[in-house]
Amino acid sequence: MSAHSHIEKIEKEPEFVSANPPPTYPAGQSQYYRKIGNPGPLGLYAFATTTFILSMYNTQARGISHPNVVVGMALFVGGAAQFVAGMWEFATANTFGATAFTMFGGFWMSFGTIFIPGSGITAAYTNSEELDSALGIYLFAWMIVTALLFIATLRRNMALVILFGSLTITFALLGAGKFDLEHAVALDKAGGAMGIITAFVAYYIGTAEMLSDRRTSWFVLPVGPIPQREMV
Repeated sequence: MSAHSHIEKIEKEPEFVSANPPPTYPAGQSQYYRKIGNPGPLGLYAFATTTFILSMYNTQARGISHPNVVVGMALFVGGAAQFVAGMWEFATANTFGATAFTMFGGFWMSFGTIFIPGSGITAAYTNSEELDSALGIYLFAWMIVTALLFIATLRRNMALVILFGSLTITFALLGAGKFDLEHAVALDKAGGAMGIITAFVAYYIGTAEMLSDRRTSWFVLPVGPIPQREMV
């Protein structure tokens, strides 16, 4: 999830923005290009922090059983900040990063909205078991999305493989907890524990990307590169 190209061309005429690399100019001719920073760390830190907070609540840390405090984080950090990172990943021609960040930005905004009283979402369910079933389907749908993104990581690097693999398991456990009410507490706690692991993996990858430029960092963090397929 890294920036690949100069994308913003500024001229005296109306501004033109392109995701293509800048053209080659004759020697001495001004090029008027500005580099775009890597949006990956923003998206990863936003995802990791929101996931960590909610996962701590799911494990009932310090006796907390109501996740409502995460609503603000879900809307503005995990949601809006991550969504913006996804938009900039499109600009840097990183389709995977753009898809993942934009999708999960949307996930967090939708998840946070569920707990806003004014949305009327939870109030529409008079039967708690029906609400649990609806949330279970919601979580399993996101498990499917995450599993598909997991497949897309298999030729990228091991850190991303671990991240999306653990996140898929997290959604599976939380979804199962909404269907199996007898073991709901245990499944929620297990899902929370996997979510905490997922959050720290995301923190690691985000930090690795922040330190990836050897000109501005003292060291780099390995992410386990996977050999790419050679194109004939």
